[in-house]
Amino acid sequence: MTNEERRGGSGVEGARGQGPTGLAGRRRRLSDAETARRMLQCALDMVNSSGLTVSLEHIRLEDVIRDAGVSRSAVYRRWPYKDMFFSDLLRELAKAAAPAAVSDRETVERVRGRALERLDWFRTPASRHELLVELLRHGAEQDFEAMRRSTEWRTYLALHATYLSLDDGELRGDLQRTLAESERAFVTRIAGAYARLALLVGHRLRPGAGTFESLALLVNATMRGLVLTALSLPSGTGAAGGPGTLPGPGAGPAGPGADFAGAGGGPAGEGGGPLGPGDLSPLSAVGVIGIALAFLEPDPEVVWDDERVERVRGVLETGTGFDRLASGEGTGSGAGVE
Repeated sequence: MTNEERRGGSGVEGARGQGPTGLAGRRRRLSDAETARRMLQCALDMVNSSGLTVSLEHIRLEDVIRDAGVSRSAVYRRWPYKDMFFSDLLRELAKAAAPAAVSDRETVERVRGRALERLDWFRTPASRHELLVELLRHGAEQDFEAMRRSTEWRTYLALHATYLSLDDGELRGDLQRTLAESERAFVTRIAGAYARLALLVGHRLRPGAGTFESLALLVNATMRGLVLTALSLPSGTGAAGGPGTLPGPGAGPAGPGADFAGAGGGPAGEGGGPLGPGDLSPLSAVGVIGIALAFLEPDPEVVWDDERVERVRGVLETGTGFDRLASGEGTGSGAGVE
């Protein structure tokens, strides 16, 4: 491809176009760094609004230049070819990747509220188990729906596909390192959320089961796989409570002793309806609950008495002080608690 073809087809569109003349029509001359910052931020906003596909063909450079409010000549000096701009954009997208997760504030606040409404469930071993299952179910379903509907998540998943499609080289290496850092931070956040949940209900890791990071890695893989599956299903198929709906946590009674697998319903498609994206939400809960219970068990050193229940209440009301639950100490009286 000639330089002229690059400029016309892949380069900055209309680079030779005449802008307004006269003092009133002149833009303030921006530095190269400010031009780059505006262009990349504008393109990031576009991607986060519409979602990233495996390619960036839906992002028109002319639109980015217009919306960023920079001159074509400055952009052309910074990125002589369109591919150079898109390479830098992919690097910025990877740096900005911050997928929603179990540890995100909205989900954590909802789980806290749900636990606070069920303080009596902390008083017996059976009800604590059911509370753990209920909190896992609620958190998993909230996270699944947030991930399924999030353009940021679609961008994050597409970045991985884009990275795998690149030839070996500097750009592929940069994306690999940046995405790996993002994944480590993501798994660490999830692991922290599960560690705090375990403290809350007086559980610990089963001997030999692994770490909270191992638990988080499996949960992450399960949720991501189901989200990818949901994104491939046609919208409008399946319906909660209707044909094609999978039984899941929360379908049964809403009190202690409820079976987390739910009650009623049948296998997907039993009623003749196709499986839809929303039908995978209860499956996400089943997967998360199964993984978590394989890793966690009641901590025999935790003394459940009135004092500990009050400490739990304080933690739930403030959202802080989880370290106070780590000692496993209580008054030892056992008053009102099994």
